[in-house]
Amino acid sequence: MATVLHWLLDETPTSRLQARLGRHARVALALTRNPLAVIGLIIVALLLVSALAAPLIATQDPVAQDLARRLLPPSAAHWMGTDELGRDIWSRTVFGSRITLTIVLLVAIIAAPLGLVVGAVAGYFGGWCDRILMGVTDIFLSMPKLILALAFVAALGPGIQNAIIAIAIATWPSYARIARAETLTVRHSEFISAIRLQGASATRVILRHILPLCASSMIIRVTLDMAGIILTAAGLGFIGLGAQPPLPEWGAMISRGRNFILDQWWVSTMPGLAIVTVGLGFCFLGDGLRDVLDPKQAGKP
Repeated sequence: MATVLHWLLDETPTSRLQARLGRHARVALALTRNPLAVIGLIIVALLLVSALAAPLIATQDPVAQDLARRLLPPSAAHWMGTDELGRDIWSRTVFGSRITLTIVLLVAIIAAPLGLVVGAVAGYFGGWCDRILMGVTDIFLSMPKLILALAFVAALGPGIQNAIIAIAIATWPSYARIARAETLTVRHSEFISAIRLQGASATRVILRHILPLCASSMIIRVTLDMAGIILTAAGLGFIGLGAQPPLPEWGAMISRGRNFILDQWWVSTMPGLAIVTVGLGFCFLGDGLRDVLDPKQAGKP
């Protein structure tokens, strides 16, 4: 093990593979030195495990109703109690992690590349292209994300697919701004000029050289935005515009339990704790990645 680690951390790599693996190893080692980042990584890992192994972890069918067991408090039989229809809240929370993970991943897959390309194109070409693209971006940024998502999902109709599209539309402008700022710092650099002199097209310069340089900042921002995406999705579910019954979506579970919050507090509290915990996990992990991947943080205590 020590030999492998020494090979990975060698200051004079002999191949591209060794250099690439060594860079990843240094990032991983730096991340493990941040306690909050480790906690965040553990929480995110538990979210992934619960989503992938939900049928094995859940103790009950998440949609099976049993009115004879309605509103039971947490116990050995029902770890988080039951809701107003007798459904096991633990099982619904576990299966709800699948919906949450699906939403955050699909929003990231849609919004991050879109914002990255728009920002890189605007920053690289400048002029009227920059003004038009950033004008559209500023229009989206001028409205709160939740309000914008509400407007789009109200137009598209309720449902988890439409909620994902609406959240992605509301999220991409912040990524475009970051990509544009990163592009403006490198578009006149010497290595970009050398690539142009070799005959590279604008498309090749953007795709092969500028976008990879924006990747680290984008990863940090996407990870930090996961908590906001989860809250937005829960907000849409809370008002009935997200995942539809009987799907065990955390926001919808909180909404259904608000009528019992004084006497049967567990109905809303348990999915609420899941939202808070996962949101904190992504925030802790994002902060750790920022410290490791952001070169502006280098040398800071």
